[in-house]
Amino acid sequence: MQYPPTHLVVMGVAGSGKSTLAAALSEKTGWACAEADEFHPEANIAKMSQGIPLQDEDRWPWLREIRDWMTAQAKAGCSTVLTCSALKKSYRRLLSQAEGRVIFLHLHGGPDLISQRMQGREGHFMPPTLLPSQLATLEALSQEELDAGSLRLDISHTPEELVAAVVQALDLPTGQAPCAS
Repeated sequence: MQYPPTHLVVMGVAGSGKSTLAAALSEKTGWACAEADEFHPEANIAKMSQGIPLQDEDRWPWLREIRDWMTAQAKAGCSTVLTCSALKKSYRRLLSQAEGRVIFLHLHGGPDLISQRMQGREGHFMPPTLLPSQLATLEALSQEELDAGSLRLDISHTPEELVAAVVQALDLPTGQAPCAS
């Protein structure tokens, strides 16, 4: 069966495990994988590195770049796995404009667990001090988004359990030949 171009957007606040799950899903499916952080302009990275939360005007160009990358991949016949905080419904609405099917996988968990994970990270520009602003900005997936196939995933489960749950819930093909990213 030919699977239509699909984009799995692994979303949630910093430290929720987006990169880990996206890499595991990419490996399982053979789909192209990207980190949304790679699409940030230097000005955004500089702000976050200084502990300054991004504003919407900082995020819109970044989100459009991500959407356009997903569309380019879909036009090439490729499905993708992408990490992106996608904290607000308006951000997800913009990302959903990409060609192909866009499914959000919201990694959620308690602030203490997420903070603990952030404390253990090395070499990341997002400091743990920005977690409260991310939690305050986060808008949970709406019923409409869930009805459209998006999933809410509890980060207390292992990455392997989460991958298995996503593959089963979405009936994803596994082991496909990878697309060029």
